[in-house]
Amino acid sequence: MKILGHVTFFLLLVGIWAQNNRNAKASGRSTKRGGGAHAGRAAQSTPAADSSQGSGRSSGRPADTRQDSSVGTRAAGQQTDEMRLQFLRNAQVTCNDGSAAGFYLKEYRGSRRWLLFLEGGWCCYSKETCDSRYQNIPRLMSSSGWPQTKRGTGILSSLAEENPHWHNANLVFIPYCSSDVWSGTGPAATPPPRTRQGKDKVKETNTNATEYSFMGSLIIREVIKDLIPKGIKQAKVVVLAGTSAGATGVLLNIERVASQLQRLGTEAQVRGLVDSGWFLESKQQRSPNCPETISCTPEDAIKIGLRLWNGVVPDRCRQLYKRGEEWQCFFGHRLYSTLTSALFIVQWLFDEEQLRVENIYMGGQSLSEEQWQYIQNLGVEIKNSLRDVSAVFAPSCLSHTLITKRKFCTNVSLPPSMLELPLLHT
Repeated sequence: MKILGHVTFFLLLVGIWAQNNRNAKASGRSTKRGGGAHAGRAAQSTPAADSSQGSGRSSGRPADTRQDSSVGTRAAGQQTDEMRLQFLRNAQVTCNDGSAAGFYLKEYRGSRRWLLFLEGGWCCYSKETCDSRYQNIPRLMSSSGWPQTKRGTGILSSLAEENPHWHNANLVFIPYCSSDVWSGTGPAATPPPRTRQGKDKVKETNTNATEYSFMGSLIIREVIKDLIPKGIKQAKVVVLAGTSAGATGVLLNIERVASQLQRLGTEAQVRGLVDSGWFLESKQQRSPNCPETISCTPEDAIKIGLRLWNGVVPDRCRQLYKRGEEWQCFFGHRLYSTLTSALFIVQWLFDEEQLRVENIYMGGQSLSEEQWQYIQNLGVEIKNSLRDVSAVFAPSCLSHTLITKRKFCTNVSLPPSMLELPLLHT
């Protein structure tokens, strides 16, 4: 009986301790709760970061990122869980509409690990598609409505229970506002030339020209420059990550980022984390109205867009294709073998966006036998295309994006060792 009494008393103490611990956590979370989720893609997407404050931006000048003096001096590693907006110092590198491009940063003092995240959201490739995008999803083309702070989710979270492997790294969220799959290097396109037709009639000879800027690749370059005073030159590991179009942006820019950091004199190991950006070419026939309508296949959109964006692809891949065929380097299964940087590929075998390209919407209208056959074949084709990839996680599920989901590290389908691999850690 005496032993039973001791055991009962011990369990009572444990219960009290657990309840106090839960209360403390709940209190901590209540002070960190922010606004609604920001989409990471043009249509539907898993949020990568939550807005926590309305934008106070009235110009393209960098926001004041100094902490309030009332916060006081924090111990090393003890930070707020919010990322703060900083506009690029180089005002010549902008979003589509000419507004200031920028990034959100949450520093973790003492850490020599950096995670740079590229947001996704497809692209636009003509005046018509860009005008429609600007009207319907302006945040993917302009910084005018960006909030001053964001709270990251998944691999961008600063909470150890949500992000056990990267919560204590320097986290950088780079919003997507260039609409070029992070490939653009050009200034604003020149207005279309005009030709006289009769006395008073003027005709535009290039109806595809726009006045938007496409500078996705340059934005990445400038972000790294602006992170030099923050300590990225002393980095031990730099991971360039992204989802959807941002993941394709990782494939397109990983070599350029590694070269830039090497020129800065850093000895950092540069790795790429590609989530749901490994697409296959569409089975659809080309629309006769492309590019006059939005019915272009992804291949046609990239072909047209590359010229509009002054887009760039990795040199070694570009050398494999003749001029005009560089668009093929936007597809991971064609580009991967030409890259030298370490990459980890995360790709659902039944990617929802790949299915939408073929006008297949699960959970909606009934599917034809031909569509069901395509779905079955898709899993096999994606799996085969990943055969030569040295580090890959490819769940046989229907979804799109993973690493920014709040449960990404505790999801039953995700191996706990995924982000413990030497590829991403040292």
